[in-house]
Order: sequence, then C-alpha cells, then structure tokens
Amino acid sequence: MSTRPPVRLRGLTWNHTRGLLPLAATAQLFSESHPGVEIAWDKRSLQEFADAPLDRHAERYDFLVIDHPWAGHAASRGILLPLDEHLPRRFLSDQKAQQVGCSHDSYHFDGRQTALAIDAAAPVASWRPDLIDAVPRNGEEILALARRGRVVMPGKAIDLLMHFYMICIAFGEAPFQRRQRVVAPDVGECALEWLRALAAFCSREIFGLDPIGVYRRLAAGRRESYCPFAYGYSNYARRGYAPHRLAFGDLARVNGRTLRSTLGGTGLAVSARTRHREVALEYVRMVASPEVQRTVYTASGGQPGHRSAWLDPENDGLTAGYFSATLPALDRAYLRPRYDGHLHFQDQAGDPVRRYLLNGGKPGEVLRQLDRLYAKSLQLSVQAAA
Repeated sequence: MSTRPPVRLRGLTWNHTRGLLPLAATAQLFSESHPGVEIAWDKRSLQEFADAPLDRHAERYDFLVIDHPWAGHAASRGILLPLDEHLPRRFLSDQKAQQVGCSHDSYHFDGRQTALAIDAAAPVASWRPDLIDAVPRNGEEILALARRGRVVMPGKAIDLLMHFYMICIAFGEAPFQRRQRVVAPDVGECALEWLRALAAFCSREIFGLDPIGVYRRLAAGRRESYCPFAYGYSNYARRGYAPHRLAFGDLARVNGRTLRSTLGGTGLAVSARTRHREVALEYVRMVASPEVQRTVYTASGGQPGHRSAWLDPENDGLTAGYFSATLPALDRAYLRPRYDGHLHFQDQAGDPVRRYLLNGGKPGEVLRQLDRLYAKSLQLSVQAAA
C-alpha cells in the first residue's frame, strides 16, 4: 500500500523564547492533528530579523514572522499572500475587533492584509521590585533616579529612533505629519536634548543594548533597577525565566503627558511562493485563533496578539500582572509609517540620533539629516509605485 510523501513547510522567526517556542509548540500541535504535515521553524537574530530583506526569505520559506514596517513593501511587490483574499471575513473581523492597540491594522496596507498579528508589543516601563522603592511617575523622577546610576535603557540605533518618536509626541507633535520634515524643529530639538540628558546619566554600555540586553542586565544585576521604556517582554515577568523576576507597568509622564510609545510586535505571513497554500493558511489561522493565543501560544512563552489572551486572568497571573499592567500603553501606541521606501529611513535614521546622544553636537543638524533621509525614502516610494 503506497503512502503519500509528507507535506513539509518551513518558517522563519526570531531567536528568542518569545519568537520561537510558541511557534514550535503550535507546529507540533498542528502536525498532531494533521498527519503527514511537518512544519519546521528556523530562527535568526533580533538584528537580522529587523534588517534582512523580506524578498529573499520569501523565496525560501512558507511562513515569515515580520515587522509591520514591511507591510507596504510586501503589499506593493506581491511577496506575501494577501490574507484578506484567502481567510474568512468573519475570522478577520474578529482579529480586527480583538486587536491589541492597532496591531492587526498595522499589517493592513493598500487594501491588503499582509500578516496576522500573533504578537503585540510596545515600549513599557520595567523595574526590579527588590531593588527599587518607588517607580518614577514623571520625567523629573526618571532623571533623578538616573543621576544615582539606577537607570538603564536600550541604546542601539533603532531603539533610540523609537525613543525619539515617543519623546517628540510628549513635546507636542507626532513624527511624519508633513512630507517636508520629520518633525517641527522646536519639538525635535526638545526631544533630542531630553534624551541626551537621560543618556548622560546612564552607563555608556547602553549603546550596545537592545531590549533583550536591557532585561538580562536588569534581571542579573544589583545596581540598575529601572528601565523607563523598552519593548516589553512578558518572559522576564515569569517565574524562573531569569535570575530575578522583573515587574512591568505603564509609562511615566514627560512634559506633562503620559508617554505614547511606538508600536512593535510581529505578524505571521504566508509567502506567495508556498507550494502548499491551503495547509499554510490553515496553520496561520490556527496560530492566530483566540483559543490558541489564549492557551498554547502564551503558555509556551509567547506574547500574544489577540486581545482575549491579554485579558485572560490565568495569563495575567502567569506573568505577575504583565498583561493588565501594560495593556494601556499598547492601546495608545503610535503607529509608524509603513509605505514602501520607509525602511530606507528606519534603517539609517537611528545613527545620527545615537551619535548625538553619545557625543553631543547640534540637534538642528541631526534633524536636518533626518529630513534628508525622509525625503529620500519618499522618493524611493514614488519610484516603487512607478
């Protein structure tokens, strides 16, 4: 008696418990209910995850875990399956109605749903409850704690760019409201100066740290006790994950405004080149379903994208209140641009911000550099559409 050869699919995600283990668990669960289907997940570093070209990976993989700034690029070039054409309308309506912040909408561009928001994140505050007496409530208290050498924050270029967006909003203007400039000069200069004042009180080692590095440092150290903003990881709020359990909460106020950080998270996409379209679509629908998001996905170390998982009391207890404490920050998170061409800006714009925080200089010149990069990205967008 002949047997069919197994259906083998491959996916690419990022190298962290939060990025890999829930997908490995859901792949195993899917295979158990679909005999003859094998799903394998490869991983890449966090930096490669942000930088590597989507086009190349879509040629090799059936599934891709992506950042939403890729949505415009993917939509304009047909790299990913438009899920709005292949998944039931009722299912997609639930995904939209039950999104965390605008996570589902962030993957919708030019009428195409490029991915499903399986993971939701934004910068939030974190601290060591065993080392800190009072959590800062405003910018003045953050700076005061930083003067004592107790504050750490991500200082890699991409993270500093996201901080810059957030502090610009605190000083009165969200970035990219005009096509001629990133932000008004007075707002941008205030934001840069505030961030430099904070960075000056932190160890220079922060400039080599991403959020994972910050959380590892906080969880293992004995001096730094507070991070005012970094993309949240519920893993570090879970028992046994790190040397010390971290607490997480909403952001402080700066310039009289509660900080509004920049949306992150990840989406699960299907390559347009997959040879097993129906099976692939069934799998991504399962992963993003409320039942799996609330249970297997979160229990396996994931940070879900479906709102019901964030509101689930068992998940909140598992993470010492992480989900309920940080949800307000995600719900008001700022959505950065996603047009085809914007990644040219995002990939380079953090460098002048980082140089200014490291070495000083003229904030006005930093803003002019950002404006030039912005203009180039808009030009690339026009060329891509032509």
